[in-house]
Amino acid sequence: IDTWAEVMARTLGCADCTKDDIVHNAYGYGLFTGGLGVHYGAQKIGATTIPISGGNTKRQVMIMQDFGSTIITCTPSYMLNIAEVAESMNIDPKTLKLRAGLFGAEPWTDEMRKNIESRVNLSAIDIYGLTEVIGPGVSSECEAKNGLHIFDDHFYPEIIDPQTLEPMPEGELGELVFTTMTKEAFPVIRYRTRDISRLFNESCSCGRTHSRMERVSGRTDDMLIIRGVNVFPTQIESVLLTIEEAEPHYYINVYREGTLDVLEVQVEVNEKFFSDEIKQLESLNKKIAHEIQSVIGISCRIKLVEPKTIARSEGKAKRVTDHRKL
Repeated sequence: IDTWAEVMARTLGCADCTKDDIVHNAYGYGLFTGGLGVHYGAQKIGATTIPISGGNTKRQVMIMQDFGSTIITCTPSYMLNIAEVAESMNIDPKTLKLRAGLFGAEPWTDEMRKNIESRVNLSAIDIYGLTEVIGPGVSSECEAKNGLHIFDDHFYPEIIDPQTLEPMPEGELGELVFTTMTKEAFPVIRYRTRDISRLFNESCSCGRTHSRMERVSGRTDDMLIIRGVNVFPTQIESVLLTIEEAEPHYYINVYREGTLDVLEVQVEVNEKFFSDEIKQLESLNKKIAHEIQSVIGISCRIKLVEPKTIARSEGKAKRVTDHRKL
């Protein structure tokens, strides 16, 4: 617990958290390690902690208003859900006192960061951890947002080729592996995270000297192979977040029709642009299909759906169903 509290205090410190902050902790407090990790870290700093966990989103918004929360911790997809619910309550999320958000537990893109920061007046910081290694607190971005500082006095990082398992040179993309150096009850040696990243060691403008990892772009077990092409959900997310007419909520279905793999992306249309005009919807459909194909290199089917019809996440977002029997 002491080590966990220490590394989580460092993580919160990357957001300049002090004893004067009010931390709204919307990570789960069940068997998931996120809620407890943040709680111990905030407690070590001396910050006031609201242990609200996930769910009951309207109440979350009310409590943030009533208590004047300054830092929020949750998954990035749930932060978007909170902003959407606040707007449905006729509350501008920018009027909340939040100044920083620590978001992790799922891969997310710079485009989603910009979307969150534009809807809520806060600095969105990426944090990283794994239950098997310690939970949250393995690494965190700083104010520079140029990679996540790994607390490498506790966790020794490597990048390996996920196929050959051979170590890869600094700066090469591969699978992240950790060895714990201070953990006693459940130490791990060269634990395969399945997360795709790269390592670099040049100095950071913030002054910290830890090794840094690139933000996770996907997982080896999330990767879809469609007609021989490797596709990550985050690639599709990054496209949708640049299209004004689309909401940042999507769902991917993969089918096999005969011998051909079919990638279908369900996309919510922004309420301002939703229309019954077939020509307008067809034009948007073609635009999204073209933009996605230009990024992933293969064609896909786009299924436009009405606003607020794709299920919202209160924890880790489920984005993909693979219907193929491979």
